[in-house]
Amino acid sequence: MTTTQIRALRLDDAHKLAPLIAENAQALRRGAPRRPDAYYAERILSDKTAEVLGAFEGDKLVGFAVFFDLPELITGLRIGQMDDIYVHPDHRNKGTGRKMIETLVSEGQNRGWLHLRWLVPGKNAPAVALYEKIAEPDHRKSYLIPIDRIAGD
Repeated sequence: MTTTQIRALRLDDAHKLAPLIAENAQALRRGAPRRPDAYYAERILSDKTAEVLGAFEGDKLVGFAVFFDLPELITGLRIGQMDDIYVHPDHRNKGTGRKMIETLVSEGQNRGWLHLRWLVPGKNAPAVALYEKIAEPDHRKSYLIPIDRIAGD
C-alpha cells in the first residue's frame, strides 16, 4: 500500500505539476482540455509570493495546493490563504485533500498564523462537504471585478 506524502514542490517538480494544473483548469471551466504547460508550472513554482504543496503517491504527483502567507491587518498577525487545491480524480476520497489541508494547518501553527482560509467554488459538492466537516464557514462574501489586461496596454 502506497502512503501519500505531502511536501513543498520545487522547480524540478514542474513537469509533474503541469498536467495537474491543466486538469484543474478543465474541471473548473468545463471547456476543451488545456495542454500541460511546464513553463507556466515553472513560473508558479518560482513565484516569490505563492507556495505550492504537492501530494505524492510514490513518486507520482496526485494533488497540489497553492497558498500564500499574508498579513492580517486587524490583529497584526499573519494568516494562510489557500488559493487552490486539486486532487486527481483517480486519487480522490482517500483523504489526500484533507491531508494537504492538515499539512497547511501544521505549517500555519509553525508560522504563527491566526487562521487558514480559502475560497471554494460552490458547485463542487464533494469538496464543500469535506470543507464543512473540517472548517467553519466564513462571514465574508467574495466579489470579483474582472480586469481587462489588454485595456492597460
